[in-house]
Amino acid sequence: MEIEKTLVTAAPPARVWALLLDPNVMGACVPGMASIEVLSDVEYIAHMAVKIAFINARFRLHTKIVETRAPHYLRTEGTGEDASVASSLRQSSELFLTALDDGGTQLRIKVQVDVLGRLGTFGLSVMKTKADRMWDEFGANLLARLSPQVAQPAPEPVAMPGPAPQAAAVAAAAVANGDAVLPPPVRAGLWSRLFARRPHSDICVELRRRDETVVVRWPAAHGEQCAAWLRDYLRQGA
Repeated sequence: MEIEKTLVTAAPPARVWALLLDPNVMGACVPGMASIEVLSDVEYIAHMAVKIAFINARFRLHTKIVETRAPHYLRTEGTGEDASVASSLRQSSELFLTALDDGGTQLRIKVQVDVLGRLGTFGLSVMKTKADRMWDEFGANLLARLSPQVAQPAPEPVAMPGPAPQAAAVAAAAVANGDAVLPPPVRAGLWSRLFARRPHSDICVELRRRDETVVVRWPAAHGEQCAAWLRDYLRQGA
């Protein structure tokens, strides 16, 4: 079965390329992905669940990046199997990134998939329909990762009763606004320097703890209070 799909994002090619090379980020975009074992920079094992018609399959997919031409071309190959439903698959995919005149990126993907065993008995139309649905969900997840986050300013810290309730309220507001993102590590000293350099901009703080990730946006006029809150928040989790 051959699949060819295209999507367009306002993000530049370099940013899209960086996400494509991060298996954890890409895995989070793939519907049905349970976990990823990173073996190296170019090789990983993905565990995912797929339901086709009345069959629930759980594949262990061994995927390897076999060719790259940064930041425009990426080719992968992989194999997987699920002994419980006596099925296996082989796939080869190519991804093409094209810079657009407005600074955005066109992402085009070509996939060749061979499904063998019990799942292979389903007709092409059934498999195509499943592939289309998975692509639509994957594309939506990827575009959400690439799109800039827009949020209302977080409540001023002076209105909060204390550091712990304050952190919970701000985090809840950020999640409610759909601002959960995959963040880089955060250090209070670094953010303090950034506050001083951008006195007229909103402050954006991204945090991840356990399985929860939040981004907090703070009015720049209250930069000192934000820095104090951040130090208290990090100290509580130390």
